[in-house]
This record gives sequence, structure tokens and C-alpha cells, in this order.
Amino acid sequence: MTVFIENEYTGPDFDEVLSFDWQKTAEDVVEKALDLEGCPYEAQVNILLTGDEEMRSINLENRGIDRTTDVLSFPMNDFETPGDFDFLEDEEADAFDPDSGELLLGDIVLSVPKIREQAAAYGHGTRREYAFLIAHSVLHLVGYDHMTPEDESRMIGKQNDILNELGIKREKPEESV
Repeated sequence: MTVFIENEYTGPDFDEVLSFDWQKTAEDVVEKALDLEGCPYEAQVNILLTGDEEMRSINLENRGIDRTTDVLSFPMNDFETPGDFDFLEDEEADAFDPDSGELLLGDIVLSVPKIREQAAAYGHGTRREYAFLIAHSVLHLVGYDHMTPEDESRMIGKQNDILNELGIKREKPEESV
């Protein structure tokens, strides 16, 4: 499994917001999410860390929404059934990296200021918020959404399972790892 992280956020508070091993946390969350989903392939995910203005621009360009957001997900594959990887055998040329053979899942864009803001609002550490947003986004990359109450409930349960399996709890910021 490969998780590429590009940091284009230049805010002075980066080291304060992401004061943990953010590369390892991302890898752990992606790996656990895919394990729990039963992904039969090694996979590749790209993560971009950015600021609110850049996020607003990406949101406007891709979704027509002129405001910032916490996370955006850009899946590489169209899952008819969430978490059902069987169709990928037929998509081999497009779905897999020709060099590594890894399943190309897609891109995740995270707003570093929103990680800080939401962690404070929800009363937990920034590591938990970062991990939550990645778990949420990986589920989108494998076909889940939260457009109906049933779908939202299913996603919440899966997100909680991922974070609980990793021991990433809703702790107070001063207690986060």
C-alpha cells in the first residue's frame, strides 16, 4: 500500500495542527479502512494538505460550491456497490498503476485549518480529526456516500470501526497522541 502525501499548506501553525506522525497516521487509517472493507489488492491513495483558500478554489472548480470545506474525495473508480471490488478485474487497465500494480483509489484533499477548527469544536485532538477525515474519505473512494439517513448511518458505523480498531479515540486535545 502506498499513501502519497503532498503538503502545500504554508500556514505558520502547521506543526501545531499536525504535531504527530501524520504520514504514519494516514497510512494506518487507509490500511485499516481497506482491510475492514476486504480490499483484495494493494492500493494507492494520494492526499493533499492545503489551506482554506485553496480548498475553496478546488471546491468551486470541481463541485461548483464557492466555500471552503474540510475534506474532498476524488475516487478513481465507480463502485456500483460500495466496497465491492469484484468489478475491478474488468477495469484492470484503468484501475491499476502500471508500474506498481496497485489499485488506484483516488485523491483526498484536506484543509489543515479545518482540521484544527473542527478538532476544537468537537473537543478532541487534531490527530483524531485528521484520522476521521481520512477514514471518511477512503470510504468515499470505495463507493460509500451519506446521501440518505441509512447510508449516513452505515458510513458513521464504518468510520467508528476504523478509528476504534486503531485506538484513535475522542480525547481532549492535550491528551492526544
